[in-house]
Amino acid sequence: MFRKILIANRGEVAVRIIRACKDMGISTVAVYSEADSEALHVGLADESICIGKAPAADSYLNMQAILSAAAVTHVQAIHPGYGFLAESAKFASLCEQCNIRFIGPDSTHISSMGDKDNARKTMKKMGLPVVPGSESVEDLPEAFEWAGKIGYPLLIKARVGGGGRGIRLVAEERGFERAFLDASREASASFGDAGLYIEKYMEQVRHIEVQILADAYGKVVCLGERDCSMQRRKQKVLEESPAAGLPEETRKNMQRDAVRAAKKIGYANAGTLEFLVDAHGNHYFMEMNTRLQVEHPVTEMVTGVDLVKWQIRIAAGVPLSFDQRNIRMQGHSIECRINAENPAMDFRPSSGTVEFLHIPGGPRVRFDTALYPGCTVPPYYDSLLGKLVVHADTREEAVRKMQAALAELVITGVETNIELHIDILAGEAFRNGAYTTGYLESRNES
Repeated sequence: MFRKILIANRGEVAVRIIRACKDMGISTVAVYSEADSEALHVGLADESICIGKAPAADSYLNMQAILSAAAVTHVQAIHPGYGFLAESAKFASLCEQCNIRFIGPDSTHISSMGDKDNARKTMKKMGLPVVPGSESVEDLPEAFEWAGKIGYPLLIKARVGGGGRGIRLVAEERGFERAFLDASREASASFGDAGLYIEKYMEQVRHIEVQILADAYGKVVCLGERDCSMQRRKQKVLEESPAAGLPEETRKNMQRDAVRAAKKIGYANAGTLEFLVDAHGNHYFMEMNTRLQVEHPVTEMVTGVDLVKWQIRIAAGVPLSFDQRNIRMQGHSIECRINAENPAMDFRPSSGTVEFLHIPGGPRVRFDTALYPGCTVPPYYDSLLGKLVVHADTREEAVRKMQAALAELVITGVETNIELHIDILAGEAFRNGAYTTGYLESRNES
């Protein structure tokens, strides 16, 4: 097992990884930007090193600075969290060259699966149904040509990364050029890769993802699915597991395809295969995330499997200690992403100092966060403040538990979307489990 790990991230995910390492008796090194000098992850880690100025390009995306920090602190492995360099094949390859274990799949699999264009091609060859779309596009003339073939409405999407970054919905041709250039700039700033591809926009669909764990010895285990259909501008707002009202045959087919695909490509570590499901129960492969997901806690709650610890164990060469028959989905879990934003002002991002913080408690209530009273929420990074997660025996009880937890959660000093979540949970569409990816936008338009 590793003796010391560097966490190449910030915020709540860095705190989450540090706590897992403490449980496992592993020393930790935090890296931080100048804006994060007093961040919680810096204080919790055993060691910490400043790696640059506030902008992500100068710090959390600065591969040389992170690898230099790893070298001087003599770590054996680096955990990238999610976002930033988590799906950078180049960074994983540099770690391998420096004899530092990248906690995730190897660079070859990140390249083949993290590149969504390559992933689509690979899955199509395996016989998985794939959302119609283009190959990678390098310039506007080529992009316009593909758009004409696919037809509007369509999605322009970043070739790598996630979190809704680098994605634009285009309803008609006249808005295509601006959307393409905007998506390219955002993808470059967020992931260091401006590559894009184009996909047919499918309406009235559910966004369902399947979580797998795979060790280095060929064993692959499926940890169920998550419904991520509650979205705003292609960014997930709320997730739950298991997906409510999903046809059992569709559930089994998606899980079977996810396991089969991971085995076929020889994948190792945590991974998520994302699908769109239409009104008839047909599923279509969309992309594979070769990293830990923001919404991983709902899977942990219903399976009892700690995904972060198993990421670390698998990277250290430990085989999975359980089989598929050992996985039992227990109850229902819901996660609400608490963001620093003002829904009443078109979700304008908020920054500032947290003046007061009250975190809800009680059995099976969890709040993953890096907040503390007096901490600074800087304007340079993603707006995620934390993830409020509940678990109960039934979905109905989980909804009530989440409503109570949201009512108890208090954060002052920055704007938040807590009220939006309270509103969502009170809606009939959510209570019936009948919402699709376009639900929030259609509700706001009506």
